[in-house]
Amino acid sequence: MTVTKAGKDTNAASVMVEVRSVRKSFGPLEVLKGVDLTVAAGEVTVILGPSGSGKSTLLRIVNHLEKADAGWVSVGGALIGCRRSGDKLYELPEREVLKQRTRIGFVFQDFRLFPHLTVLENVVEAPVWALKRPRDAATASAVALLVRVGLADKADAYPRQLSGGQRQRVAVARALALEPGLLLFDEPTSALDPELVGEVLDVIKDLARRGTTMIVVTHEIGFAREIADTVVFMDDGRVVERGAPDDVLNAPRHARTKAFLSKVL
Repeated sequence: MTVTKAGKDTNAASVMVEVRSVRKSFGPLEVLKGVDLTVAAGEVTVILGPSGSGKSTLLRIVNHLEKADAGWVSVGGALIGCRRSGDKLYELPEREVLKQRTRIGFVFQDFRLFPHLTVLENVVEAPVWALKRPRDAATASAVALLVRVGLADKADAYPRQLSGGQRQRVAVARALALEPGLLLFDEPTSALDPELVGEVLDVIKDLARRGTTMIVVTHEIGFAREIADTVVFMDDGRVVERGAPDDVLNAPRHARTKAFLSKVL
């Protein structure tokens, strides 16, 4: 039995995410070079590393927005984007991949809200169309989620009328509307003015306290120290170091991790 930073007991054998030997190239550039990663249910894993180290590509492969050239990913015990037959993997039809993605929430750094829909409509549409939920039930759930992220008074506003921090909080509510087993955050504060960063991080901290399984790519070292159960440092397409925040951030073992932290702390 392990205890997450949020105080939730988890069974160490309860693996939510498993990444094995994942490789990915874009033309001649090899971005991921055999990445392995395991995330237990209820844990928060924060991925750090310099730009170009493969962090965002790894997240996109977990959600099958990018296809791995080699290796595989499973979420909740199910292979993502492929099926196994013997010792070979075969790509799933797009409709099955889309169904799998409903179990994996993804919050992008650039929000990706529908500009022609209100805040409430942005949160309602996914469960209605992807999960076939009745609109009345989806609306009630969306209202509750907007309360949770502190935006109940913005339900009828359009994205253009919101600050960057507010738009990102709507994006979080939209991801939660599908009730995913896993949430992925790709630099959720990088597009925000410094004074707006805190309001988004507070929402993510609340999710951690609730025991939500998350993988967060960020440059916010203080946030990683506060929220992470596990910190992963990536460089040049590889996982260089991983461990508890105190170990990785305060006493890194690898020279590359030490060099990176010396420049950002």
